[in-house]
Amino acid sequence: MSNSFKSFVKALIPKAWNTEIQEYLSLPGQLAKTKQKLNETIRLLEESERRVKNLSTLILSEKYPELQERRSPKNELNAREFKLYSQYGEDGILLYIFSKIGTTNRRFVEFGIQDGRECNSANLSLNFGWEGLLMEADENFFNAAKKYYQNMLGQQANRVKLDRCLVTAENINEKLVNNQIEGEIDLLSIDIDSNDYWVWKAISVISPRVVVVEYNASLGDEAALTVKYEPVFDRFEKHPTGFYHGASLAAFTQLAKLKGYRLVGCDSYGVNAFFVREDVAADKLAAVTVKEAYYPSYIRVQRYSQQEQWEIVKTLDFEEV
Repeated sequence: MSNSFKSFVKALIPKAWNTEIQEYLSLPGQLAKTKQKLNETIRLLEESERRVKNLSTLILSEKYPELQERRSPKNELNAREFKLYSQYGEDGILLYIFSKIGTTNRRFVEFGIQDGRECNSANLSLNFGWEGLLMEADENFFNAAKKYYQNMLGQQANRVKLDRCLVTAENINEKLVNNQIEGEIDLLSIDIDSNDYWVWKAISVISPRVVVVEYNASLGDEAALTVKYEPVFDRFEKHPTGFYHGASLAAFTQLAKLKGYRLVGCDSYGVNAFFVREDVAADKLAAVTVKEAYYPSYIRVQRYSQQEQWEIVKTLDFEEV
């Protein structure tokens, strides 16, 4: 259609109709935005319902502990597990740890958060007023996390800063400094399914009182092993099971000792290990050995036994530390 014909048609239409026509033409876009907002609201309501159920379960289990099914708690940390925002029982463990050692500035750093809805610092920032830094490499996850915390925190959203970046051993300290995170903080949480060991080893500009790191339970409770360092790392490219990632609990515990931390336990799903700085733990939280703390991966043993997992990964390119 030529511009002259468009002008001719436009001239025939009464000016009073223009606004109504524009509003009509914009309806599909408005409906799409409304649908998007509605879907997001439904998702938030479903999340809220799940968290209320989790909280109700916690209250009932505290009141009637004899009816609560627990998976072989190895120490007091495991008896305190519960989930509100964390992946498994990390929320309860962290609250227990900080109830024993107290807090200082209530600042945190966490990387490998995906969409931010299910991570170790979420409960602390959303329910206890903590502030800190979240880092995520994936663009879609990062955008979803940013929107989520803006919705959840509203005018206080600036308490939680988000940075889209691929964390490496080479850039981690620079990233922290650029985001005004230096010195002592209360919590560091690492879950990048790749160079976790090497990144923690490289960190020097902060001194977390508590460190949570995901260990690779498929490597067992004896060998001190980590993946070879590669700045860009995809565990599923390394092996279709995704079992080639991170480091063993023994490797992390060894690194922790070099950095001045003690292992105080692991969650009972065999995912995260909890370390507390020696001067902070003191006589408040006892150190435990790798064998005392270790749990196999609850998810992976549904398909492969612990021995089968080890047989899958033992010939891959790990580095003994």
